[in-house]
Amino acid sequence: MARAPERIRLGDLLIQQGLLTEEQLKLALAEQKRSGRKLGRIFVDSGYVTEDGIARALARQLRVEFVDLRGFQPKPELIKLIPEAQARRFRALVLEERKGLLRVGFTDPANLETYDEVARLVKRDIEVAVITEAQLLPLLDRVYRRTEEISGLARELTQEMGDIPSDFGAMLGLGAGAEDAPVVKLLQSVFEEAVRTHASDIHIEPQEKTLVIRFRIDGVLHVQTEADAKISSALVLRLKITSGLDISEKRLPQDGRFNIKLRGSSVDVRISTMPTQYGESVVMRLLAQNTGLLQLDKLYMPPPVLERFRHAISRPSGIVLVTGPTGSGKTTTLYAALNELNSPEKKIITVEDPVEYRLAGINQVQVQEKIDLTFSRVLRTALRQDPDIILVGEMRDQETAEIGMRAAMTGHLVLSTLHTNDALTTPIRLLDMGVPRFMVAMSIQMVLAQRLVRVICENCAAPHELTPHEREWLKYELGERVDAFKYRQGVGCAHCANTGYTGRQGVYEFIEMSNALAEAANHGDPNDFIRVGREQMAGNTLRRDAVRLVVTGRTTVDEAMHISSQLGE
Repeated sequence: MARAPERIRLGDLLIQQGLLTEEQLKLALAEQKRSGRKLGRIFVDSGYVTEDGIARALARQLRVEFVDLRGFQPKPELIKLIPEAQARRFRALVLEERKGLLRVGFTDPANLETYDEVARLVKRDIEVAVITEAQLLPLLDRVYRRTEEISGLARELTQEMGDIPSDFGAMLGLGAGAEDAPVVKLLQSVFEEAVRTHASDIHIEPQEKTLVIRFRIDGVLHVQTEADAKISSALVLRLKITSGLDISEKRLPQDGRFNIKLRGSSVDVRISTMPTQYGESVVMRLLAQNTGLLQLDKLYMPPPVLERFRHAISRPSGIVLVTGPTGSGKTTTLYAALNELNSPEKKIITVEDPVEYRLAGINQVQVQEKIDLTFSRVLRTALRQDPDIILVGEMRDQETAEIGMRAAMTGHLVLSTLHTNDALTTPIRLLDMGVPRFMVAMSIQMVLAQRLVRVICENCAAPHELTPHEREWLKYELGERVDAFKYRQGVGCAHCANTGYTGRQGVYEFIEMSNALAEAANHGDPNDFIRVGREQMAGNTLRRDAVRLVVTGRTTVDEAMHISSQLGE
């Protein structure tokens, strides 16, 4: 029979083990009396002891094991013996089954009531282990994903549609009690799960017999659930109503947006619908409005790139372009720049579609093509508002590009983006758009090209033996030094949803419009411009920067090769 935990006075225990002083305990007890907060949380928040230190002290006192969840491989069939609500309430996790016992991790192993409740739930004898709350909660977020809940709600909606309900509006949530409508509950769960998994996009794709819902996480699409194709029309209809689109138009693409409140966050949703063979496909980009803006120092730019970028944006005039495909972090980089430039002495105006971040102290304008509030029209008006700095969301056409470049030539700093493969082809792309050569040569200060690569999960990182193909590819940049480095990859764990990656990081290259490059741009020979530009870059390309992250253990060879394939190399 398993032994129940003993009651422990946490403060006395930490003093006995030399982790806390009498004075610190006295102050913490006074704070507990005043605020009612848990004593352990007060110790941690006050900096007296770490959560890890408390957990290890409890494990030593109880003579049980401390389990570091960072390397833990969860078994869903065991973990779900404790339902999610109870797991969060009791801060408990089933770790493994051995010798007829269930080993359960507790953040508060001395709580006898919690022990009894968990033993009652699992109906088994329990062996106690100690875990930390900081490691437990993210793991619960990953383990108790809402895949089953979403699938269940989809089946419920399928059944209601199959029954041909008399009140179609009620099913779609168009009247009283809208939050209980099947479509609303399903979409609510989908959005909540997308926010919880840090998805950037939701894809709703009707197939011949199924409806596939996928999330894009760290740039890669993952199937979230598959449902009966018949619910597709109800989902699309509800989303169209929410975003103010024309529900009678199913033959043409439509774009819209709406805002939702989820998990304490305000999320702007940009929606695009497109007619396909089996119905309307919907893609939604999620833009969290209360996400803290990054600082330039936190973008992991190589020091030479960061130095030159800061120099370019500190100039009083000229244009700085950030280029790359959709989802490569261009807007994040520009807003990190604006965050650094923002001050009461400068008037900053942004022209965007949509406004992706909110930044106090600047004037942000949302383009609305439907009412002819276009980039070019807003940009012309913005120039009459006496700005010092203008951010143009994207150089979409010749007119917008020319207005922006004229502004850059007449005493304004202009920041913008362009969809090009690399830094060198960006000025050539502007020329192809019809922008006069002298404007390109005189207005551009710098072009920064970037991509995002996935970062190896530190919880499951392991040494990686290069394949012959990977070795040959790396030799292009490293030569015979290829075997001088140690390479890593993530093997997959609960913290990274078994992908081996957590988060993404930028890789960069840049050119500055030197006199030699400006002269080459004016001559009209693209090959001459590219030759001069390559000499200036001296091999500091996106590919080389990706290899830098490989040899420093931040990303995998596979991710670097993927970046190279996007560039056609």
